[in-house]
Amino acid sequence: MTDRYIRQTTLTQIGAAGQARLAAATVLVVGAGGLGSSALQILAGAGVGAIIIVDHDHVDISNLHRQPLYGMADIGSSKAEAARSALLRANPDIAVTAELERLTPANASALVERASIVIDAADNFAVTYVLSDQCLVAGKPLISASVLGLSGYVGAYCGGAPSYRAVFPDVPEVAGSCASVGVLGSAVAVLGSLQAHLALHVLLDLKPSVLGRVVSFDGESLQFGGFGFTDCPEPAHIAPFIALADLEPEDVVVDLRGVAEAPTLPRSGALRISPEDVDLLAAAHGGARIVLCCRSGQRALRAAGRLQAMGRANLALLAMGDQL
Repeated sequence: MTDRYIRQTTLTQIGAAGQARLAAATVLVVGAGGLGSSALQILAGAGVGAIIIVDHDHVDISNLHRQPLYGMADIGSSKAEAARSALLRANPDIAVTAELERLTPANASALVERASIVIDAADNFAVTYVLSDQCLVAGKPLISASVLGLSGYVGAYCGGAPSYRAVFPDVPEVAGSCASVGVLGSAVAVLGSLQAHLALHVLLDLKPSVLGRVVSFDGESLQFGGFGFTDCPEPAHIAPFIALADLEPEDVVVDLRGVAEAPTLPRSGALRISPEDVDLLAAAHGGARIVLCCRSGQRALRAAGRLQAMGRANLALLAMGDQL
């Protein structure tokens, strides 16, 4: 063992055995933005043996105030590739793989299968639910965080604990984004660092386990909070996110976006219904699967919750992103 890790191997909770556990681990990090930047730096510095970075985006100048992995020279570059280069400059003894793609229902299972633990740093409704569903099935721990403005939260799900979907079955009625609401770089760094800390806690098998816990942070009042959720039951019925290629001929596809937002329907014969009128679907179309579509997945998740409360099952969701 080199002197690189001497400050952490000196800890009685880690030692040589703990460092060997980290070296043998593979962490999948979905999102190399603000949360991912902080988490990735800490994981690489701690000596996690293999890191897989999934991000389809490119570095923009507006990213630099909260994404310390990148500099002016990286503008226009792939975030996954730029992050990989930065991590290897800091620690060339680890293996870092860059996957220049979106996390989707089509590739999630294969990506999760490659990892010991998954970090959801995408701060995206659909990605979080897709990862939670896959991690629950695979028995892999999921560390997911969200941050907006000056506050956020991070939780440790699956891997023997309840899933994200069990804890947060409903999406908020009103939700913003970093672009619309804004975000403070220091708040992002706190939550991203907490993600890395929880991941290392799980990988080192420290006690008591952080699985089944949420930690919240209010950067304005400088208060931490949180709660445990080990007794949360998994929902009896879920509406999974699926890929466009997973549509079946008999599916009833319902687009919740307006014409101005999405002039082209997902497929021929799809219906266009406003979110306010979704209750009309509760008793319609027999037992056929209803696939609810929107841009981010937020409206589809909320509509599915309303229909499930009315007794409708056999639902699925499509997050269309920027596809028209």
